[in-house]
Amino acid sequence: MVNLLDLDRDGLTAFFEELGEKPFRATQVMKWIHQQAVLDFDAMTNLSKTLRQRLKEIACISLPQVYKTQISQDDTRKWLLQLDNGNSIEMVFIPEDGRGTLCISSQIGCALDCSFCATAQQGFNRNLNTAEIIAQLWLAEHQLCSTKDDRPKNYHRTISNVVMMGMGEPLTNLNNVIKAIKIMKDDFGYGLSWQRITLSTAGIVPAFKRLKEQCPVSLAISLHAPDDALRDQLVPINKKYPINELLAACRAYVKGEPRRTITFEYIMLKNINDSQSHAHALVKLIQGIPAKVNLIPFNTFPDTPYQSSSIKTIDDFRDILLKAGLITITRKTRGDDIDAACGQLAGKVRDKTNRHIKLLTQLEACG
Repeated sequence: MVNLLDLDRDGLTAFFEELGEKPFRATQVMKWIHQQAVLDFDAMTNLSKTLRQRLKEIACISLPQVYKTQISQDDTRKWLLQLDNGNSIEMVFIPEDGRGTLCISSQIGCALDCSFCATAQQGFNRNLNTAEIIAQLWLAEHQLCSTKDDRPKNYHRTISNVVMMGMGEPLTNLNNVIKAIKIMKDDFGYGLSWQRITLSTAGIVPAFKRLKEQCPVSLAISLHAPDDALRDQLVPINKKYPINELLAACRAYVKGEPRRTITFEYIMLKNINDSQSHAHALVKLIQGIPAKVNLIPFNTFPDTPYQSSSIKTIDDFRDILLKAGLITITRKTRGDDIDAACGQLAGKVRDKTNRHIKLLTQLEACG
């Protein structure tokens, strides 16, 4: 059975053409699934009865099961989604005035082994397919606005922004991620502009060019250190793609795109990367790149050796960047009482293989 959630518009068009149907069937079905939240083929009333019956025989619209929902004191929501073989993933919705941001996952676990991240400590199982990625957006919309009757006539979506900052490294699952993003951006899907979709990466340099050419979005770089020696410890992929290569790829990504900037994410770790000399080095490192910096207070998780920098240390670090002309924001911690804050997502991962061997395999496929 073909899961229609796994197909973007091009894929759906090819699917219906193989059935002898006109290409416009793809847009009709996309609207039913992604805009009307209809999963029953019989309810797709602008399809012929013959086609509806055929779809029931050869296709499905299959979603992960919502296993658990938690709501934080600040109204952040976290969902645990059950997948196959005992695996699960997490996604988070962060409501703000005039804005609703959904943080979604791209893998079961992560192979990159960043030492400050709860996901990385669980190991790696597999990539999510396109259906499992886009289903997170479908489910969150459906959960936040549970029935069609709840939706006003001129329906405005609850989720205004999507960030691929959940479990996994999106750029080592590039084929599925690109298809999912195309559905997010499609006017017959979720109609999100590229500025409202942010992909966070530790820096899989060979994938930047393809992302820019095929499906550009806002790019966030998990930098976390201003030099190779320290970044090698915090973000081991830096040993393969050191900072100079990473920044060259960032410059190429924004070249010729005057409205595009790079967000540099910098987690604040007490007595590790938070000194004033680190701040000055960071200024020198990224000067000249159209960029903004997100300073992220470290969010603790079991057995971590790290602590968050103090508020004063973070403020002093921020002021140095601001004085140098860098747009700098200290990210507000949301959902930490339900382990939904940045770096805390864990889910349940059956680590079926050595993460480093898997990482090498994925990097070869990427480059």
